[in-house]
Amino acid sequence: MDTYRHKGLRKQLVDEIRQKGIKDESILMAIDKIPRHLFMDSSFLEFAYEDKPFPIGSGQTISQPYTVAFQTELLEVREGDKILEIGTGSGYQACVLIELGAKVYSIERQKKLYTRTKELLPNLGYNPKLFYGDGNLGLPTFAPFDKIIITAGAPIVPDKLLGQLKIGGSMIIPLGKGSSQIMKRIFKVAENKFTETEHGLFRFVPLLNHKAND
Repeated sequence: MDTYRHKGLRKQLVDEIRQKGIKDESILMAIDKIPRHLFMDSSFLEFAYEDKPFPIGSGQTISQPYTVAFQTELLEVREGDKILEIGTGSGYQACVLIELGAKVYSIERQKKLYTRTKELLPNLGYNPKLFYGDGNLGLPTFAPFDKIIITAGAPIVPDKLLGQLKIGGSMIIPLGKGSSQIMKRIFKVAENKFTETEHGLFRFVPLLNHKAND
């Protein structure tokens, strides 16, 4: 259920994110529209519109809304973009991308999260293509992608994902082995040529690099 109180709290959240530096109004409109409280465990409902991450089970979190907005802004989503998301989690990030007109393909390696999100999103009117498996391998069958977004801390840039990116496309990845990661945007200039820019420190749960988890 999405009440007037929830909508009011979302507007406050959007104002807070705007004040922190997010300028893309289409992203702010998406966050204003999506009922974040429905993606979270009922015990966290009263905190759903604070600009903080919260646990969603299986050792994962729903990302801080500012971080979702920041990564999305770096992605420079255009209507019709084919985007691969590594780490579906709650599905909240995927819904933001769909609101911006993207075609979203998303991989989750935690079976419980995958099952829950696959059931939840269509009930909210969102229909990304969801897959259960190891995000490091990407989705070669559906490649190439215009953009790739990684929503977990990656110790290295997965080569297979770079190979699934279109020339002229970009990847947003929190890169680093420690407790915090550097947000990077990697551009694919030619088949084996890439450039990258750095965009500050963030904290993510780690990207797991072995088989999918039951």
